[in-house]
Amino acid sequence: MAKTPPPVRAIAEPPITNRERPAEPKPYEASKDELLEMYRQMLLIRRFEEKAGQLYGLGLIGGFCHLYIGQEAVAVGLQSALNGETDSVITGYRDHGHMLAYGIDPKVIMAELTGRNSGISKGKGGSMHMFSTEHKFYGGHGIVGAQVSLGTGLAFKHKYSNDGGICMAYFGDGAANQGQVYESFNMAELWKLPIIFVIENNQYAMGTSVNRASAEDQLYRRGESFRIPGIQVDGMDVLACRGAAEEAIAWVRAGKGPVILEMKTYRYRGHSMSDPAKYRTRDEVQAVRDKSDPIDHMKKLLDAQGVTEADLKSLEQEIRKIVNEAADFAEQTPEPDAAELYTDVLVEKY
Repeated sequence: MAKTPPPVRAIAEPPITNRERPAEPKPYEASKDELLEMYRQMLLIRRFEEKAGQLYGLGLIGGFCHLYIGQEAVAVGLQSALNGETDSVITGYRDHGHMLAYGIDPKVIMAELTGRNSGISKGKGGSMHMFSTEHKFYGGHGIVGAQVSLGTGLAFKHKYSNDGGICMAYFGDGAANQGQVYESFNMAELWKLPIIFVIENNQYAMGTSVNRASAEDQLYRRGESFRIPGIQVDGMDVLACRGAAEEAIAWVRAGKGPVILEMKTYRYRGHSMSDPAKYRTRDEVQAVRDKSDPIDHMKKLLDAQGVTEADLKSLEQEIRKIVNEAADFAEQTPEPDAAELYTDVLVEKY
């Protein structure tokens, strides 16, 4: 007669307090030229997004349009540390800023926004669904949190092919509550995939404060149960963003697996152009603009480096010219032919 097995005792694993983690990041020590380039990129994103808002108001941009105004330091600071030849970037539908920060031509982005044939997705993607394998930018995804799993797949590809690349996968504080995010965390840590999960915490998801929507609102801790280290970063300071990127990239490239960066940032506009943002006061938005604007902060750093107001005005004129030319190009280039609807969608034979 079989013996009854002894009861299994539950033995709790003691907390590991000395588990290895990335070094605490320090603000990046940028040269004068690097400061100017970061300022130029943030200003380009700001002015591009303002122009996109104008074109949307004129009815030249259809569908949804999510602007990046206020969050410029995140994309510029983080992506300035990536290797554009090997590293991939993927994000959600607030994607214009990430594309500009990765060196994609403003003209083809604006043409895509206006649904033109010369757009980066031939006018069929619009604001939310842009893509460029040439620049290793893999979207622009409308499904909330979808890009996290896809980014994990990109990281698996980097590891499988041993190409030296890493993936930077952006998502927001709202998407941080999606189930597939945690499935992706689990696989990424199990397989030590080369991926940086970037949570752009702009405080409001669509329209609900992160403090009301998340039981754990310190989002950098979300990977703890998967043994993924997290770092919280001032996402309104481009040098803090770059410094955090340096530490995260060093960790991932060393084969130690994924890392989470929670970027504490803020968007000045509504969730999309159709959002009146009545869930917060104008005073709140203005207070962030006055105290924490990433571009104004960079102006002060440039002033300390001897960059004059005249120099900045000249750069402003240059950026406005680029943006205006992009808008003119987008308005003048033709819309796709009707037959284009079928390309990349259907095939004649399998």
